[in-house]
Amino acid sequence: MCGIVGYIGSKEAYPVLIKGLHRLEYRGYDSSGVAMISDEGKLNIYKAKGKVAALEHFAESKDRSGTVGIAHTRWATHGEPNDTNAHPHASQSGDLAIVHNGTIENYTVVKKALEQHGYAFRSETDTEVVVQLIDYIRTDTGCTLFEAVREACHQIVGAYAIAVIDRRNPNQIVVARKSSPLVIGVGDGEYFIASDATPIVEYTNRVVYLNDDEIAVINRGESLHVFNMDNKESKVNIQKLRMSISELEKGGYPHFMLKEIFEQPRTLRDCIRGRVSADGKHVVLSGVLDNKERFLDAHRILIVACGTSWHAALIGKHLFEDMCRIPVEVEYASEFRYRNPVVSDKDVLIAMSQSGETADTLAALELAKEQGAFVFGICNVIGSSIPRATDSGCYIHVGPEIGVASTKAFTGQVTVLAMMALMLGRMKGTIADEAFERVTRDLHRLPELLQEVLELDTRVKDLSKIFTYAKNFLYLGRGYNYPAALEGALKLKEISYIHAEGCPAAEMKHGTIALIDDDMPTVVIAPRDKIYDKTVSNIQQIKARNGRIIALVTRGDEVAAKIADYVIEIPEVCECLSPILTSVPLQLLAYYVAVNKGRNVDQPRNLAKSVTVE
Repeated sequence: MCGIVGYIGSKEAYPVLIKGLHRLEYRGYDSSGVAMISDEGKLNIYKAKGKVAALEHFAESKDRSGTVGIAHTRWATHGEPNDTNAHPHASQSGDLAIVHNGTIENYTVVKKALEQHGYAFRSETDTEVVVQLIDYIRTDTGCTLFEAVREACHQIVGAYAIAVIDRRNPNQIVVARKSSPLVIGVGDGEYFIASDATPIVEYTNRVVYLNDDEIAVINRGESLHVFNMDNKESKVNIQKLRMSISELEKGGYPHFMLKEIFEQPRTLRDCIRGRVSADGKHVVLSGVLDNKERFLDAHRILIVACGTSWHAALIGKHLFEDMCRIPVEVEYASEFRYRNPVVSDKDVLIAMSQSGETADTLAALELAKEQGAFVFGICNVIGSSIPRATDSGCYIHVGPEIGVASTKAFTGQVTVLAMMALMLGRMKGTIADEAFERVTRDLHRLPELLQEVLELDTRVKDLSKIFTYAKNFLYLGRGYNYPAALEGALKLKEISYIHAEGCPAAEMKHGTIALIDDDMPTVVIAPRDKIYDKTVSNIQQIKARNGRIIALVTRGDEVAAKIADYVIEIPEVCECLSPILTSVPLQLLAYYVAVNKGRNVDQPRNLAKSVTVE
């Protein structure tokens, strides 16, 4: 992985490809490259380790002519990041070029077979094996590029989104997909190819999302044709993009992450709009309502997710068990898919992913479907793979999230889980009217409460200067806010590279307390809730060991605030929604510490926005 761009039409391809690569930078990468068929019919490939700017500099004096081309940003999986391993890769004949996202599991077997046929390899990648295989099939059989790609896809095992061009036919691009996203933009006599819609929205709002095991033949000036692996033509379903170019710009903020933190009052308003009635008496999610019986008959809810989505899922467990009185299990998708889990047709499995393309989560939901579970998706990206693979679902509607470290998607996921729990609890009769209306009232207030929290920006910025050079951080929380502590620790280590650990406050005594000293700051999430007194006791235990404490407390707190060294006050809100408020100062803290350390906040090292490989 990480990002594919392609173009065929009447425009010069190079500017479109480079701009597209810049649009995909948010996904994370370590090298980039372009391949174009020049006006003279030559296949020109330019690649460079590092940022897209390095590629632009390298290609500046080169022949960049041509109206067809493919490009790629790479996040290394096979072979170290360098110019040779960067995509695109050329066939030994020099006729073909390929870009590829995903991993080919049987590439060593295929490589050895090709070596026996005289093929030599320049790179360490699995991708080069694919282009050499396509070249071999085409040379050996005399078939078309489409037929060679289709046969190669039958022989390789793994996940892939590929785009292939042939210098002998500059009027065609062939693309294929399995378990890795690929979208085709349909313009006026031109086509655009990308891993997601961000490089396309500037040129057209008409897109086709390829399904698994589909191949598209894109010919200049002709209609798009899509086929399955059995060579049967599929219906081309053109959809309208719901995205604007302004959503992909920083809007005056220094980083996308800060912009997205400050967007949260609006994004939660969008998430709630039309789903919670103005009088607070009704919550309606059509994906739940249309499948009411499956939810009411469920013996258990399973939630599978990764990373930040897994933290949101832990809050969902509290919400469903409190309001719906149904057992809930939260699983790392990467562990669930490789166990032999006990799943039945009485289970509801919720698959959560911001991108909707997380490979492990996709595999986990497919496993659950095979065993008869009803699968419900919670995603942000419309038209992504998880919404198309699930039985039903719900979008969080927070808009494109460009920063690698998730912020508004987390609060959106928790908000959707809260609405689901309220609706299901009302259907099951397991939540009292008074409690239901109290939570829905606070749901309506969330945007204004978040706006109040964002007024703490200067306070958190000043605090960050004190702790920028800490080598370790500890985050503690209890109940609903234990997952918020995990999420706060994740944000800090993701973008500042400071080691941080999240822990249930009471569990600190079982080992973690040995780390406490005056060099290690501890963030304690201590809103006024039913276990507030217990959390205060934990704060006292840290203070007794000379720990330096940053406490997140409810406005007006006079107990924990007196013990802590530094205090951040948040507005009062019902306990089950408090993680939405407590998470935002922790996002700001991580952001400002990372900025103070000179980190690349939007593109932290080694991380990718959409994890489409295992």
